[in-house]
Amino acid sequence: MSFAVEGARFVQTEYKRPFRAVVEFYFDHPEKIGPALGWVSNLVYVLSNPPYNYPTEDIDIVVISHGRELPVFAKENRKKYEAIVERVESLSFYGVKFMVCSMAAKQFYGYTEKDFYPFVTLVPSALTEIIHWQHLGYGLLIPQVLEVK
Repeated sequence: MSFAVEGARFVQTEYKRPFRAVVEFYFDHPEKIGPALGWVSNLVYVLSNPPYNYPTEDIDIVVISHGRELPVFAKENRKKYEAIVERVESLSFYGVKFMVCSMAAKQFYGYTEKDFYPFVTLVPSALTEIIHWQHLGYGLLIPQVLEVK
């Protein structure tokens, strides 16, 4: 069997505006949020640069966190997770919304609203919130952060 074409074909997909995604963060270790932010950054980068050049109002990304990464969003841990917090804050300037499950924050860490940065929104339940955004037409993205051994 032979193919008439030597290599793969590149297709410039025409993405629908506004581009809507809900991203679930549920990790077993806070540092895993770093690579997961790379997934979010990739969405913003691809859509905001040529050939798409989407303005920020056409990129609608909601990140919902409810795992062991929650301490990254707490102000008391800024020094420990400073590089990650700076990336989160930078993405928030591009319109990315960061939401934290208040149920997990209170039950597992004793956090309240005052413990989080101003660019974080607390929601009643991460699971309910994720489904809510899907009902509104947002595509679900769950970053897979693997440990190479």
